Amino acid sequence: MRATRFVRERDAIRFSTARGLMRMILSRYLGISASAVTLVTGVHGKPEIGPSMRVPLQFNLSHSADRAILAVCDRFPVGIDIEEIRPISEDVARHFFSSRECSLLNALPQHEYMPAFYRCWTRKEAFVKAHGAGLLLPLDSFDVTIAEAGAPRLERLEGDDHPGDTWTLYNVDVPQGFVGALAAMTMGHTAQLRYQSLARVLIQDASLVI
Repeated sequence: MRATRFVRERDAIRFSTARGLMRMILSRYLGISASAVTLVTGVHGKPEIGPSMRVPLQFNLSHSADRAILAVCDRFPVGIDIEEIRPISEDVARHFFSSRECSLLNALPQHEYMPAFYRCWTRKEAFVKAHGAGLLLPLDSFDVTIAEAGAPRLERLEGDDHPGDTWTLYNVDVPQGFVGALAAMTMGHTAQLRYQSLARVLIQDASLVI
């Protein structure tokens, strides 16, 4: 059980709670009980609906601190990421971001660096999760925009001359002190985010609907 891998009990409880609420939300889409939801691990480690269910439902879960967010879509592969904005003690960007992204970050005033870093991180993480290749996709093999203004974009992807025609990135509404992003393989189709929530629980359901 993955929850047993956490060092702190609080983190294990948050993980188990998020997974349980994810099953509850998925059960609403599938029209079955939460206990009947079958999940399997894909080729590159991404959770999927079990093949026995035979439904074209795509989903992805992310959690940080005491917040979790779930993306659900009935058409496109999706990936989502939420991160609490916290100070970092090392040059993480230099190890994981592309040279272009690092240049853009380093050109910012100091007070703008941290929010921009987390915008870049969540957009990249969401794309990697939507792409589905896991660790086989190097984080410096693609560029995302880091600006707060305007819609986020995938600007470069090795092996794809027009990645923006295939992939769409979205800013996600999250609580203050957090940053969130969603990526979807929309293939040029127009889509929008629809937000739902469960009362008194710390999870959001951001369904991508056509």
